[in-house]
Amino acid sequence: MKTLFLLGAMTIGGFAMNAQEALISENGIQHNHISEVSIVTEDFKEISVSEVPQAVSDAVSKNFPTANLDKAYTNEKKQYKLVLSLEDGTQGTVYADEEGNWIDM
Repeated sequence: MKTLFLLGAMTIGGFAMNAQEALISENGIQHNHISEVSIVTEDFKEISVSEVPQAVSDAVSKNFPTANLDKAYTNEKKQYKLVLSLEDGTQGTVYADEEGNWIDM
């Protein structure tokens, strides 16, 4: 009877361990599919804030009136990656084309 009980407990424990390993490997696979690298592959190069087109600067002023433009980057497609900071110290990154239209990246 003890052997039967022990065998049942080991079987249930084995299922729990296999389920946990599958969850860990599944999360690992999902983590590897995050496309944070896609921005890096766009080859953004840092430029001076003064080099940002007027249309883009106007869009920042209009949509983020209390933000400061800290850094600017551009790529071959003339898209701009803009690092903004607010008065409270929080930072964010937005993307725009050369006409000042916002882009989801």
